[in-house]
Amino acid sequence: MPTPRIAWIGLGVMGSPMAENLLKAGYHVTGHTLEKHKLDRLAAAGGVPAGSVAEAVRGADVVVTMLPADPHLEAVAHGESGILAHAGPGTLLIDMSTVAPGTSVALAEAAAARGLRVLDAPVSGGEAGAVEGVLSIMVGGERADFERAEPLFRALGTTVVHCGAHGSGQTVKAANQLVVAVNIQVCAEAVVFLEKSGVDLAAALDVLAGGLAGSAVLERKRHNFLAHDFAPGFRIDLHHKDMGIVTDAARAVGAALPLGAVAATLVAAARAQGDGGLDHSALLRGVERLSGVAS
Repeated sequence: MPTPRIAWIGLGVMGSPMAENLLKAGYHVTGHTLEKHKLDRLAAAGGVPAGSVAEAVRGADVVVTMLPADPHLEAVAHGESGILAHAGPGTLLIDMSTVAPGTSVALAEAAAARGLRVLDAPVSGGEAGAVEGVLSIMVGGERADFERAEPLFRALGTTVVHCGAHGSGQTVKAANQLVVAVNIQVCAEAVVFLEKSGVDLAAALDVLAGGLAGSAVLERKRHNFLAHDFAPGFRIDLHHKDMGIVTDAARAVGAALPLGAVAATLVAAARAQGDGGLDHSALLRGVERLSGVAS
């Protein structure tokens, strides 16, 4: 079976390295984004830049979207210049953005009416995971479509799981973002507690990482906490958006999120205090402010 031709829409912090990993795996990738320098980066990696969504998806077997939020996906998918209007019948649309489960379900329904199939396939692992090709990918949609797309997913991630019907991938991603936010917050609190107690922070984090308190968050954000390096791998602005998704989705099904609600408030506070463009490990700055520590 020939390798499917890929149209990639959205070449941001995550999308660019992911598209490049598909190129390395031997896929033909045509990409579109609004920033010319990102199109130039795609071309330098061996991809084909496209000037519009319509141009990118023309003749594609698979269309992948990796966009910041629901409005961006809806703008790119729908309308006269969108994916649904220009992708051919039988095209598989894989949305790897993080959006509300309901948005994914609505997209799948609209696509089916035009003869297109859809998977929601959000990812976890941040910029480092995208670059290294070790993302966790949670997928919602028809199993047959998942099996068709699995080789593509394996070029991008190491944990690839079909979670159920349309919207299931986004529901699992919402739970992931809940866990990550709470984990980062409590790690930040531990860091401030340790520093104010006069303990060697690097040594303490080594011990914590080796015991039951160890986590992927502690491993991947250790440098950020030690160096106060908050260059964005995943911005607080985006995590704020994701906490809105999980709190709304939980309310819809009647699930209480006591710690999640607090974490969402703290993420929103960090954003309101000007930290929205920083990595989500900058929740440490909020704990420091509460503790009277100069950031």
